[in-house]
This record gives sequence, C-alpha cells and structure tokens, in this order.
Amino acid sequence: MRVVPVLFVLFLMAFLDRTNIGNARIQGLDKDLHMQGNDYNVALLIFFVPYILFEVPSNIIIKRIAPSTWLSSIMILWGIATLGQGVVKTKGQLIACRLLVGLFEAGLFPGCVYLISMYYQRYELQWRLTLFFSASIIAGAFGGLFAFGLAHMNGLAGYSGWRWIFIIEGLLTSLVGLLAKPLIVDWPEKATFLTPAERSLLLTRLARDSGEARMDRLDARAAKRIFSDWKMYLSVVMYLSVVNSGYSTSFFIPTILKEMGLTAEKAQVRSIPIFVVATIAALGVAFATDKLRHRYAFTIAGVLIATIGYVILLCQTHVSVGVKYFAIFLAVMGTYVTQPVTIAWASNCMSGHYKRSVASAMMIGFGNTGGLVASNVFIDREKPLYRTGYGVALGLLWVCAAACTALVVGVTLENRKRDRGERDYRLQEPDADNLGDDHPSFR
Repeated sequence: MRVVPVLFVLFLMAFLDRTNIGNARIQGLDKDLHMQGNDYNVALLIFFVPYILFEVPSNIIIKRIAPSTWLSSIMILWGIATLGQGVVKTKGQLIACRLLVGLFEAGLFPGCVYLISMYYQRYELQWRLTLFFSASIIAGAFGGLFAFGLAHMNGLAGYSGWRWIFIIEGLLTSLVGLLAKPLIVDWPEKATFLTPAERSLLLTRLARDSGEARMDRLDARAAKRIFSDWKMYLSVVMYLSVVNSGYSTSFFIPTILKEMGLTAEKAQVRSIPIFVVATIAALGVAFATDKLRHRYAFTIAGVLIATIGYVILLCQTHVSVGVKYFAIFLAVMGTYVTQPVTIAWASNCMSGHYKRSVASAMMIGFGNTGGLVASNVFIDREKPLYRTGYGVALGLLWVCAAACTALVVGVTLENRKRDRGERDYRLQEPDADNLGDDHPSFR
C-alpha cells in the first residue's frame, strides 16, 4: 500500500494538467485568446514534443538519483507551468506554457511505471499498474466535475472561468509535489519503510521471479542488447496505436459532447459517467489478467469493444444522440481496457534494472507519438462528425491488435527455442551475468 497510492495521486494531477485544456476550451479559451483554425491543435501538439524526447533521459536520471527527489521536483515545476496557462495573454504564451508542461511531465509516467515494476513480481504487476493508470481515467471524470465547479468562478478577480481551471489545478499540483516528497518510495534496496527482514524477503521474491535475467550495468554491450530488442519496438507500436484513442477521448470528449447540443456545463457533467465506467472495466480486466496470467486475449477484447464504439460514431448521422453517447462509452472503455494491459505486458517481457528503465521509457515516450496524431486529426472544419479523428483512432486500434498478435507469436516461438537450448550459447558470452531477458532461462 505504500508504493501505488501516492504515485496514483501524482499521475492523477499530471493527467488533469495535460488534459484540462479540453475543459478550458469549452469555457471560452478559444475566444479570449483569439484562436482560429488549427491553433488549438497546435497547443495540444506542442506538449508532446518535449514529452517524447525527454522520457528516456528522465528514466536514466531516476535510476541514478532518488525517485522521491526526482518525481516531486518535476511535479512542482509542471504545476508552475500549468498555473502560467491561466494568466497568459496570447496564444503564443499558451503554447510556450504547454511546452514546459510537457517537458516537466516527461519523467513522471515512465518513472512511476519503472518504480512500480521494481516492487512486484510479473504476475502481480497488472493489477498495480492498472490501479496506478486508472488515475488517468478518473482524471477524465474528476476533471469534468472539477472544471464544472471552477467555471462558476468566472469573473472572480477579473479572471474568466477557464483561467481559474489552470490556476487552481496548477497550485494544487505544486502543493501535492511539495507534500509528496517524504511519501514517495525509493528503490527496494533503499526503502526506508521496510524493515531489514521485509527488504530481504522482497528482494528474494523479485530475484526468484526474474531468475538470472539481470541487467545491473549499462555498458556498450548492454546498450546493444536493449536497442536491438524487437520486443521493445513492437511495444512502442502497441502503445502508440492505443494511446492515440486515449488522448482523442481525453482532449475532445467535452467538445464532442457540446457538439451534440449540450451546454458547456452539461458537457462537463455528462463526461463523468463515461470515465467511471471505463475505470471499473479496466480494474476488472486487470484483476483477471493477473489471475489468469494472460494478456493477449484481453487486449483484443478491448480493441473489439472500442471498434464497435468508433463504427457507430463514424455512422452517427444515422443514429440518435443517445446512441452516440453510448458509442463514446464503448470507445473509451475499450481503449482503457487495452492500454494498461499493453504496459504491463511489455514490462513482463523485459528483465533487468536498466533494460526495464530504458524499455519502459521508450515504449511510453515514443508511444506518445499517438498523442501527436490525436492532437491533429480532430479537425475543426469537420465538426460535429469528426470523421478523420474517429477513422484514424479506429485504424490505429487495429494496428495495436496486429502488434499484439505479432508479440504473442514472437515470444512463443522464442520460448520454444530456449526450451530446446538454442540460446544457451549466450551463457558463454563475456556479459553472461548482465543479459537481462536475453538470458536463456527467462520466459
């Protein structure tokens, strides 16, 4: 209970701060900053440039310094940048603040995933990761509710309601970052909340789970093994393809609901049950995947559910508003069932400190290219149909399904080779004690 809850709160605030622009938009952000055409899309896109580029370096840094120091520090900084969005005067200043939020948030998600994976065995991981990841889904519901309340501050101290969304959430983020420093756990080897006996037991369990598949040195041979691993690149494709749908719903659901004829306030409130249902579904699937020790079928099930939703949305001219609303439930639920499973599955396929550190950052960092795509495919001139946005999300979900299929086939064939002893030659190599998941015993 010491590891996940505080990281959950950190990620909840992070996701609120990166997606609250969607709530601010329907409260008058566009009008006040004289944004036209694709200006909003540019403000979304710019967040992902530093976010993608700095995730791998951030995970190397967190390996070398205390996670509690690193995570709390970057949280305070992106909270300040979020607050800055509430006092900007031009769209250029807004874009600059979004860039800073992306820069400072870059280290949080991969760092937390890496930290959690260092405390639990592989088939204890999905449940914990989904508990952590559900913060992003709950942020979709809580963000709408919170924005609904903050919008009523419109005119207070001369600020519009959308400005208060950024100001209050930015202040809260920095405060949480400051208070979280003593609560965030460090690496198991240095965890002060464990007694010596508990620490020894934990390290023994983790060592038994990974066997001899260690990677505790980052040298040239280790780097070659990491960056030549086909599993890591398939994981990037899996995550990129599903995260596009995740960001599409997070950024644009308030706008989509408003385009259905709802007021801004009703659109905020109607978004809440969508994310509540998605959270329940994601947690249920997480429990099942760990119990059954199986990932693949659940990723495909999520893709199928989301597919039904997107097909209905693509045909929305022929259905009622109620059916369109139901379709959004399916699209969001299917997406958030699949997304955390891909993260846990990829982590299960990697072993060794440095391998997991770099691989998780690569997957999440470059996988967030899907956010770049999502920022640009919901085109203003296509509203309220957004055929390009829905079509791209649907197509990429099936790219995710194809990548998941390739991964399950690939690891099955590789494990059969290891069973036949075809990888035993690696035990004679100079770095036999630093092979990570290339070790012949790893499955």
